[in-house]
Amino acid sequence: MSPFDTFTKTASLMLGLPFDLARANYANAVRLGLIKNSLLNSARFEQQLGVVERFTLGPWARRV
Repeated sequence: MSPFDTFTKTASLMLGLPFDLARANYANAVRLGLIKNSLLNSARFEQQLGVVERFTLGPWARRV
């Protein structure tokens, strides 16, 4: 793995941290009963957050 590839991967992981925290906070809110447990709502949240992540980070956004 080249140094550039390593830098790109590290930058992608660090820039994605706020989005990972948003996912973790959503999951904790569901566990605590603050948000209704729903597969549809969870899927919508993930889809919308993925769009925001790709729009915000551009080429550094993680791909699934």
